[in-house]
Amino acid sequence: QVQVVESGGGLVQAGGSLRLSCAVSGSSFSSKAMAWYRQPPGNQRELVATITSSGGTNYADSVKGRFAISRVNAKNTVYLQMNSLKPEDTAVYYCNQIWTTPLPWGQGTQVTVSS
Repeated sequence: QVQVVESGGGLVQAGGSLRLSCAVSGSSFSSKAMAWYRQPPGNQRELVATITSSGGTNYADSVKGRFAISRVNAKNTVYLQMNSLKPEDTAVYYCNQIWTTPLPWGQGTQVTVSS
């Protein structure tokens, strides 16, 4: 069964950086378009960044220029480099494939940005 495991979250001061990782078990990872999502406290899950199987990327306006999504297919892993973090980036971050039936959701990783 496919599993998604996010890691790398933590507590950071405003202006700091974090790098999130998302490991996906199972085969065919290289053919999957992947995405990072986040769910702020009391709000719905929102899309943060996407990456196609060929490496094309797209970002929500709120993170453009600060976040970078990447992937290493040999490791079945997607990354999210987050720089210049703001308190409004505080959320649980999840990854999943996009534009098709989602994989089973992982537990997410908590990112807390203090002012």
